[in-house]
Amino acid sequence: MEPVQTLILLAVIANLAVMGSVLLPPLLGRSGPLPATTTARDAGDGRAAEMAAVLGETQADLAEPGAVPPGAYDRVVRIVSWVFILATSTIVALTGLWRDTQPAIFALLAAAGLFVVVVHDLLPTGALGTAKFVLEGSVAITFATLLIVLTGRDASPFFFTFPLIVGGAALVVSPRVTFGLAAAASLAYIVAIAPPGSAGIPPQTVAVAGINLTALVLLAYVAMVIAREQRRARDAAIRLSTIDPLTGLFNRTFFFAAVEREIARSARSGRGFCLLMMDLDELKQINDRHGHFFGDRVLRGVGEVIRSGGRRIDTAARYGGDEFVVLLPETDPTGAYVLAEKIRQEVADLRVPVAGSAIQPSISIGVVSYPDDGRTSDELMITADTSMYRSKRAGRNRVSGVPVPDLGGVGDPVFDNGTAASTAGPVAAAAGQAAPGTTPAPAKAATTRTGRPRKRADNSV
Repeated sequence: MEPVQTLILLAVIANLAVMGSVLLPPLLGRSGPLPATTTARDAGDGRAAEMAAVLGETQADLAEPGAVPPGAYDRVVRIVSWVFILATSTIVALTGLWRDTQPAIFALLAAAGLFVVVVHDLLPTGALGTAKFVLEGSVAITFATLLIVLTGRDASPFFFTFPLIVGGAALVVSPRVTFGLAAAASLAYIVAIAPPGSAGIPPQTVAVAGINLTALVLLAYVAMVIAREQRRARDAAIRLSTIDPLTGLFNRTFFFAAVEREIARSARSGRGFCLLMMDLDELKQINDRHGHFFGDRVLRGVGEVIRSGGRRIDTAARYGGDEFVVLLPETDPTGAYVLAEKIRQEVADLRVPVAGSAIQPSISIGVVSYPDDGRTSDELMITADTSMYRSKRAGRNRVSGVPVPDLGGVGDPVFDNGTAASTAGPVAAAAGQAAPGTTPAPAKAATTRTGRPRKRADNSV
């Protein structure tokens, strides 16, 4: 067997081994050599969600924080691959420098084009996850090695394909993977330029190979450093543009983007969601009496209560100076009322020490649901604001909902699970009213067939 044929056979076997180690374990229900990807809903720090909002990608499109969106990655790889394949084919055909191996070169380029079509056009975006980087790196290095062998080994002008592969990979993969690709490319280059048989490598070839490999390693290092700093700067910019610096919650820009995504998701799935609008009671009086430093401490404490009370899929944001909002995906009104009451109670239990005493804040909350209380983000925010101010007018430190037609239900308040609603604080002074400072659950309400607590005509919940 000819040396070139032997090298091609070994390359095919090596690539099949790599592909098998990456693709077969998940199909057999076993853990593969690559870490499983996570979506933004599973990311504890929410950084993938932040990037999704800023870049306009869906949350599931971002496999990890700092990652390049799959759509952008596929687009760049397609452009670079096809430009290289077409340019190389033209050069080989016009120059006629490698007539003996020209058919094999064209076959190799055709195989490379077929691989690009399958991976970047036929397969769904993100179908292979992180395995795509491993497969493409392995195939690209093999392709470059065979191209160098077919175009004169140490005299081949195609060594630059190795730095192109490694340098490009450094922008999208971790430094460890980049180092592995650089090592594999160096080994492949040595194999490609080694003369067939037992003949030794001429000193000039050794010098050229040494310089080329040194340049390859240095380029990989520079690309890794640049990519690392770029990711850090990108993460910092995303955080500054999506996170409220005082409370650590999302800001209103991010929140509205999340609401729009949730409305679109609900329209597809038919499952609704709820939204909480909250206003910290008497923050101005706290600032006037104790100063803005302690007012900020109260805001931070309330923000921590809101953040810790929700789920990972919830989106909590600071809406304004003393206003907060929480988006609750796939949550019915009963669940929203339960969470709202939990937040209200924990805020009421909050103590902020100041000058031998303590500030005891309270919060007023309005609850709305999609699509009953609005089908657009503007409609939802208007009804949520109305609901929250109803809590304010009723004496603050309570949870309210927007009014709906009274279907005549009477009796004790119940949730859709049939349990009685608890009442926190003193009993209301009059029917439909609550004593100032109390935090009653919905009063004189019954559930509809959908499980939503009814509101009476007097606007009490």
